[in-house]
Amino acid sequence: MDRSKSTTIASLGLLALVLLAWQYLPPALDVPKYIIPTLTDCLVEMKRMWLYEKLMSNTLSTALYTVLGFAIGSLLGAILGYLLGMSVFWEKVLSPYILALQIAPKVAFAPLFIMWFGYNAMPKMLVTVLIVFFPVLVNVLQAMRTVDRDLVNLARAYNLSRLGIFWKVEMPSTLPNLMAGLRIASTLAVIGITVGELIGGNTGLGYLISYGGGQANAAMVFNAIILLTVIGFLLYTVLQHIEERVLHYLPKAQH
Repeated sequence: MDRSKSTTIASLGLLALVLLAWQYLPPALDVPKYIIPTLTDCLVEMKRMWLYEKLMSNTLSTALYTVLGFAIGSLLGAILGYLLGMSVFWEKVLSPYILALQIAPKVAFAPLFIMWFGYNAMPKMLVTVLIVFFPVLVNVLQAMRTVDRDLVNLARAYNLSRLGIFWKVEMPSTLPNLMAGLRIASTLAVIGITVGELIGGNTGLGYLISYGGGQANAAMVFNAIILLTVIGFLLYTVLQHIEERVLHYLPKAQH
């Protein structure tokens, strides 16, 4: 049996153990359903949410704004990271302000965005953009700082323009860091969208978590958290496949 098959079997076996424990341990330990619902309770609640709580539309809303916030935040972070990486002067000028904004807790901006834009999709998307922006910016900027200077000097010796040096030398050199930043940002995007929906949303899975918590409906909260996890996992998996295609030339570690 090859390594990939044994890994899959082990993962599925662990999942089965977790599901069995989830189903039978809470009743065995006399844990009330409003604290930890069983797997069966969650499945029954999932059906009810589908029929009466617009589960599909709420899930699609969260998924859509997660992807939008991730895409916008990543694009802005990459662009600014490359621009600052090409200009030492502007990097030094803007670094204190970028650091200050990075240190500020992003979720604290959510109430401010609600006051500015109202109870709609804009606040939660802006929180997601802010949270996604910095991991991508920092990774790209760090990669630009460590580009091989000998390669840059060689490109200059061949009379490549500044844009040519960027496309031929700097961009390929920074791709691994960029993709790592995107993978980190993909997990944070789900956090951003959830915070926005919890604080001021009237749609989405974060709203269902808030509503379920107010109704002491733990099964609804569990279901919404699981669906949020699935959205984040799918986004991360897509980025992993893109990274494998883009960085196919890099040697892989042998274990």
